[in-house]
Amino acid sequence: MMPVTSRLAEHIRIRPRAVFVTEHSDPAAQRFAFGYEVVIENEGDRAVTLTDRHWVIDHGNGCIKEVRGDGVVGQQPRILPGDRYAYRSGAVIESPAGRMRGDYGFISDAGETFRVTIPEFDLVAPAAFRHIH
Repeated sequence: MMPVTSRLAEHIRIRPRAVFVTEHSDPAAQRFAFGYEVVIENEGDRAVTLTDRHWVIDHGNGCIKEVRGDGVVGQQPRILPGDRYAYRSGAVIESPAGRMRGDYGFISDAGETFRVTIPEFDLVAPAAFRHIH
C-alpha cells in the first residue's frame, strides 16, 4: 500500500474508548478483559473505505502482540463525507494494566490509499482487580 496524501488522513478522526469487563475477567488466571469502542469520523470531502487494521497490544507485563487483518469486526465500512462509523470489540490481556495502539488502512473512492494512526489508549482494571487473589 503506497502512502498517500496526508490531506486525506488529516480529515479522519479516530476516537477509541475502553472499559473493563468484570464478568469475563479472572485475575487469579491473569485474564483481564476489556471492551472497546472506536468511533471513526470522516470530516473530509471524499468517501473512504476502511480496508484493514493493525493493532499493537501491550499486555503491560512485557508481552506485546500485533494483530493484522482485513477491515474491522468482519466489515470494511465505507464512510461518507460528514459521516461516522462506530464499532465495538474486545481484548484480553495478561495483567491489570496495558495499552493498545495501531492504525487503519483506507482507500478513497478515487483509489488513493492511506493509513491513519489510532491514538493509544489505556486498558486499566479497577483497583479491586489489580491484585491477584
